[in-house]
Amino acid sequence: MGDDEPRGVLEEARAAREAGADWRARDLLAAQVEAERDPEALALLAEVLHEMGDLPRAGAMWFAAGAQGPEVDVAVAAWREQTGDDFGAMWRSLPASVRAEPRPRRIEALRERAMGAAAGAGAAAGTEPAEGPQASEGSEGSQDDGFDAAWLVAWILAAAFVVFAVIGFITVLAWLVPG
Repeated sequence: MGDDEPRGVLEEARAAREAGADWRARDLLAAQVEAERDPEALALLAEVLHEMGDLPRAGAMWFAAGAQGPEVDVAVAAWREQTGDDFGAMWRSLPASVRAEPRPRRIEALRERAMGAAAGAGAAAGTEPAEGPQASEGSEGSQDDGFDAAWLVAWILAAAFVVFAVIGFITVLAWLVPG
């Protein structure tokens, strides 16, 4: 994207807002912040989401932009409540451009807490946390070195197959070879 294109997106979003098309402004800004780390677009997107009544998403965008203030605090609290203070869910709710390196300290702190919580949960479940774009889209891209019930069932079925095959072989052999 050229240097003037983000300004064009911001101007188009502002014009859409003035025309009463908040949904259009939201869509333009959401695409912009997903593709590029643009603090001005993040702040404007947060304002649009706030006006549309989507406090949790506004809180996530304001958090990403580093905004402060009473309505920011209320929106961030709504975001935390919606995610149940699940740092992994909070991390995944941020736009990809915000999650990309280099990250501001507050974003890095959220990432560390998300990875720490996922590692703790993964240790309990026998898995490691997933990270990166696939993690944000709910894909199961993690390494699994722990217990897997599907493998256990597969091994039991394989063992049963071998046992029944041996029994069948002995039975057929008994029919063929007289007494």
